[in-house]
Amino acid sequence: MLDGGDSDTMAASAGGALSPDMSAANDGAAVAQLYNDGLARLNDGSYKQAAKKFSEVERKYPYSQWATKALLMQAFANYQRNAYDDAINAGQRFISLHPGHRDTPYAYYLVALSNYEQINDVKRDQSQTQKALDALDEVQKRFPESPYAADAAKKAAVARDHLAGKEMEVGRYYVKRGDYLAGINRFKRVVTDYQTTSHTPEALYRLTESYTALGVASEAQTAAAVLGHNYPNSQWYQDAYNLVANGGQAPVENEASWISKAFRSLNPLAN
Repeated sequence: MLDGGDSDTMAASAGGALSPDMSAANDGAAVAQLYNDGLARLNDGSYKQAAKKFSEVERKYPYSQWATKALLMQAFANYQRNAYDDAINAGQRFISLHPGHRDTPYAYYLVALSNYEQINDVKRDQSQTQKALDALDEVQKRFPESPYAADAAKKAAVARDHLAGKEMEVGRYYVKRGDYLAGINRFKRVVTDYQTTSHTPEALYRLTESYTALGVASEAQTAAAVLGHNYPNSQWYQDAYNLVANGGQAPVENEASWISKAFRSLNPLAN
């Protein structure tokens, strides 16, 4: 929240981000008037013009208190007009110039959101998704008590689900080609790195499928058993159960398996 404001000024903006303090400058100096001009443009949705006004404040009056505020407002205005790279640049400059400022948590948050908004479809490269996840996790780690941590956590969960989805897509591709080991490596990453995502039940089924195809019955049984224990009502479990049963086996967990250990590491109290 910007210096001089209060938590009541913070609300969800049209772009999906929490807003900074939108309070106007309260003196008659030329710099304050210029800042307020930018604020007026921001409030009426003229985001590009607002960003230019805030940039002008910073350029003409670099040592003014309003220049500090204007830099953060540049980032916000650029975020609102979907100019995410410009928003990131302004936010990172704020962090670099004012690392101890009370609004620095918001700058980290805005940089993270600007990365998040650039997440691509799972069929494309996911380096931007990883960058967004890293930035969102940093907000939570650095500022766990800030108003931005909860929103960052929600968006980080979406980013993780996206990354897991990419692993599943690639894993399925390998399995269709008969390259089961390569597929297993992808499904393993979902189970170990993205276990709390919506893709875990299918990943366990695909592990059952791939290990069955390779003739590794114990791992196939373990994957099916872990799937049944954690997602008993899932269709993926029913499919995994049938797959194992067709081979004359039953879902039985081998606690020495990496699959069993992966779930116990997340929940050490699990049986």
